Amino acid sequence: MTDRIVLTNMQFEGTHGVLEEEHVAPQPFEVDVELHLDLAPAGQTDDLSRTADYRQAFEICRDTIEGPSCQLIETLAEKIAARLLAAYEQVAVSEVVVRIRKPAVMLPGDLDSAAVEITRHRGR
Repeated sequence: MTDRIVLTNMQFEGTHGVLEEEHVAPQPFEVDVELHLDLAPAGQTDDLSRTADYRQAFEICRDTIEGPSCQLIETLAEKIAARLLAAYEQVAVSEVVVRIRKPAVMLPGDLDSAAVEITRHRGR
């Protein structure tokens, strides 16, 4: 499938991390998602019900990042991917890609961010 809906650099705050101090004050997280599906039915009919409403994807990402604390950004990515695949079952989203960046990572040196990227397919 080559069609996809892409949301890039959504910015939220959450209290995730391995270190105790990361659970005290919210820190920034940046999220990208790609939803792979056939966009022709929506494009040909101009009908929102025939595609993945990206407002819902945004809310899923925000709810997950701003929700209960996790130690790993890998866990956040898995939660987002599972929720996206479940939410868009009716419009046949076949694959999701989730990228999460943590720009304020606590390491003893400079870097732009620590990040994970996962790809999950429906039925796997």
